Amino acid sequence: MISTSNRGELPAPSRRQAVAEAASSRVVPKPVPQTQSKDARTYQLGQIRKRFSPQESTLPNGTTSLVFGLVPSDPDFPFELNQLDCELQVPQTYPKAAPQLRVRNNNIPRGFGINVENGWDKLVQEKRGASLLALTNALDRNLEAFLSEQKADTVKLTIFKDTRHLDQLEETASTVLTAPPVAQAAAAPRRTYVPEESFTREQIAEAKARRAQEVRQIESRMGRVALYQRSSDGIIYTLPLEPKRRSSLPPGLQAVKSFQLIVPLLYPLQEIRILLNDVESEDAELVEELFAKKANEQKQMTLMSHINYLAQNLHLLAKQVDEARAIAANIRATALSQEAKEPVKSEEESSHIKVIPRPPEWAYGGDFDGSSGEDEEDYDSDEDGDEEGGAAVGGSDGQSALAQGPERGTALSFPSIELHGIELLQVSVLSISVKCQRCKTANEVGGLKPNVEKSESCKKCATAFTVTFRPELVHANSTRAGFIDTSGCTVNDMLPSTFVPTCGKCSTASPGLVSVRGETTTNVCRECHARFTFKIPDVRFLVYAPGSGALPPPSSPRRRTEKLGLHVGEPLPDRGACAHYRRSYRWFRFSCCSKVYPCDRCHDAAEGHVVEWANRMICGWCSREQNYSVESCSFCGRSVIGKRGKGYWEGGKGTRDRVLMSRKDKRKYRRVGGGGGGG
Repeated sequence: MISTSNRGELPAPSRRQAVAEAASSRVVPKPVPQTQSKDARTYQLGQIRKRFSPQESTLPNGTTSLVFGLVPSDPDFPFELNQLDCELQVPQTYPKAAPQLRVRNNNIPRGFGINVENGWDKLVQEKRGASLLALTNALDRNLEAFLSEQKADTVKLTIFKDTRHLDQLEETASTVLTAPPVAQAAAAPRRTYVPEESFTREQIAEAKARRAQEVRQIESRMGRVALYQRSSDGIIYTLPLEPKRRSSLPPGLQAVKSFQLIVPLLYPLQEIRILLNDVESEDAELVEELFAKKANEQKQMTLMSHINYLAQNLHLLAKQVDEARAIAANIRATALSQEAKEPVKSEEESSHIKVIPRPPEWAYGGDFDGSSGEDEEDYDSDEDGDEEGGAAVGGSDGQSALAQGPERGTALSFPSIELHGIELLQVSVLSISVKCQRCKTANEVGGLKPNVEKSESCKKCATAFTVTFRPELVHANSTRAGFIDTSGCTVNDMLPSTFVPTCGKCSTASPGLVSVRGETTTNVCRECHARFTFKIPDVRFLVYAPGSGALPPPSSPRRRTEKLGLHVGEPLPDRGACAHYRRSYRWFRFSCCSKVYPCDRCHDAAEGHVVEWANRMICGWCSREQNYSVESCSFCGRSVIGKRGKGYWEGGKGTRDRVLMSRKDKRKYRRVGGGGGGG
């Protein structure tokens, strides 16, 4: 046997190591230009000049100032910011000294500009040795993240004029003129200085975070309601007000339709206040003070809970104010009678029955934990004032239905349900329509049984999602039918479902009856033969999402909205044709920038980036946006490529198919039957 050790060959691991070392030896660093190695500052400034064409100036200390506009290169940039006005200050000793960036935009709050400047400083520290152009490109890539951070705190300087010496002179002069010589030593008492309440940074940060979350909740739920207004500084919100018992209000408050909610910048560290609009000031001032006092006592409540409480209990607040006035008037009358030594008997003393007024409860049903739960649903869904807890306000006999499970997910409620001869109503089998969170496609999910999780997948993108239904009983004092827990989708609408009614006379549960929105269902009880009817005029879904995720910071740059001015059913200008394609009757929404153009050439003429394939289009005949279709509109059915099915080129006038060619086309019979002539 011949030994391989005498052949001079290396073992397998040694050979692999040698090959790896040889490959790594061939890796060379990126070449550095000679001009940069000699004078890096001049070379990098030249790169910025060539890339941005800035306005250049030299400061007294030798620092070079470059002012230019940085246009975000991200096609999906979410903020309405055309460009970032930057001032780049490069010290004379650069690169030993770090460059500075200043944001000069006036259309964004200064706090967000400070975030961008701090982000630039972080990039300079992290990317040591990087060129100015590389740092600018890194700023462009991270611009969205910097603008999405919490707005930095800014300081407002206020000038105060010291007038204490003037007050002292006036006080001394009045003492000399009015006081006798012996009593000059007894000076007037000085006013004590009351310092303003101060808070720590942690308290301020926590208050700002809570204020931002609760203000976003008001804007999302009340932003589309009539009479809604928001001040430019985000402190005063004008909101509609529909009292539960308008007829029980005093005459001076019955005309109220809206109110102003004043939310201080340091809420909840500072108290909120309200101002009732279109009412008498004498009746409104005491109600406003009473509401502010109660709101200050219940600081754990959210702003939406305060709004719901005001709408439900405005008549109780007004009643309490009237009782306080009556008590004050009675005390004054008693005091006057004692001074005149004339005994005065009040109305309560003349009777053997004494009525002790019960103060209105701040919470529904006596216990309120400040959560934005059922009371907020009542405010949104109660139109007649008799649904889901509305009857329990003010100490009436009805009590709102208690939740059978945790209040989370999407609440299913029937605000205007009509029950005749029915004691209880329950949804036994639910069918709903859901939207995929990825592609927004509507999918039908049927056969949802109580507390049984059902898994489905989107019919378009095959994304998996789950749905679980937790039912509740519907009766005269509760219109909520349960909660729907979803994952990967959102609830869209209710489809025909199975309901189990309970007879109001014999309390017998009837078999399941199929019903849907807007349908009146009538049947007869099998036990006592009594007729019962229920009708569901409206179905509403309320999403319970405490802590559902981070939202954009308040007062951030508005997101871009494209306004095309189109009307559904009317044709596009020139039916969507352009100068490049005369027979293309549609517009395209390109995926690279999400903008609409008639064709790719029009896109390239207006945009400065590479065009990508369009996946959506707008029909030139009916102006309806839809997924891309090759030949016709999926709504009106008309052709969007001229003569459909004729074999002609899209946007052209000819065809290469000899069967479909016109007889007048000279190319139809060219080289047909011809042979080379020989002579």
